[in-house]
Amino acid sequence: MKEEKKAYDYWLASLSPLSARKKRMLTEVFGNAEDIYYIEEKQLKEKAFLSEKDICVLINKERREAAARAWEKIQESGITMTTFGGADYPKRLLKIPDPPYALFVRGELPPDDQPSVAIVGARRCTPYGEEMALVYGEALAAAGIAVISGMAKGVDGAGQRGALNVGGKTYGVLGCGVDVCYPREHIGLYMDIIKQGGILSERCPGEPPLPAYFPERNRVISGLADVILVMEAKVKSGSLITADQALEQGKDVYALPGPVNSPLSEGCHQLIRQGAGILLSPEELLAELGMEKVHLMKKSDKTKIVLESPENMVYSCLGLFPKSTSHIIEETGLSPGRVVEALVSLVLEGYAREISRNHYVRADKRTDGKV
Repeated sequence: MKEEKKAYDYWLASLSPLSARKKRMLTEVFGNAEDIYYIEEKQLKEKAFLSEKDICVLINKERREAAARAWEKIQESGITMTTFGGADYPKRLLKIPDPPYALFVRGELPPDDQPSVAIVGARRCTPYGEEMALVYGEALAAAGIAVISGMAKGVDGAGQRGALNVGGKTYGVLGCGVDVCYPREHIGLYMDIIKQGGILSERCPGEPPLPAYFPERNRVISGLADVILVMEAKVKSGSLITADQALEQGKDVYALPGPVNSPLSEGCHQLIRQGAGILLSPEELLAELGMEKVHLMKKSDKTKIVLESPENMVYSCLGLFPKSTSHIIEETGLSPGRVVEALVSLVLEGYAREISRNHYVRADKRTDGKV
């Protein structure tokens, strides 16, 4: 009987473009999805919040048959579903203005009793933004905090990879079906998140990543998090939409300061100007969140870099912002040949990256090819 009830829940969840708000209102008025399924058209027309188009969607026979077929396939795929008001529905989402009617899951749902922080930011981030996302992801997860994000390129993926690096929990909220890996290049990250957390979406399995789905997805990211960190963002970006939604939900927002002439830091500086917290170090953030430093796991010795000169000299002068070969030669005092040789060695070992021709940044070997 429970699975039969879930089939009705899926039918209602699949009815687009019927909004999540109207689906919740229908269950409040009629009781549950099964009761709604059998309501007569005359009774539906008595409800002022339903348009003619809504009623046509609700009584459409083809849509009902398609939902029944899709539900059978979903059960075989191992994807689970929770609906608004259900015992396993995330309690944090009950507190936001427009919670999803349904959530589909691969892996597990975020536990209600585990602290959670969202790490969001630019897809085309700088090496600085990527590194900071990774560092904060590691520190938060090591302190027992779940990392929530959207599994996108750049900041999102780096933050979630950081959580995975220390064996922590992370949850990816998608703007498509949970069986659709987007972006496709993150298939490794996608599979790892399923093992160490979960992939979530309010879109039905099989749905593609459409632009209209992402602002809706962002409210779920902020809704599942206790605190939101914006690592890098332009003034007009999805990350600021997430931050705005978080503020509407009464959540604390922190932003990472950056160079004043960087467009990718403008959004963060705007948030700080408006009263967001300033990210200065993971330790300070954890202290503000009430997490003691002693909770942090020790990083593996594998992350310690022991290099002989001149590699050590060249590595020491690299940072998160690109430096030219000529600048490195001047700073180290080494010959051009030795600097080039050291840079080649560092790049091959994963300790440096060539961002543009003859311009290098320090790299974190742990992220190579993974985010």
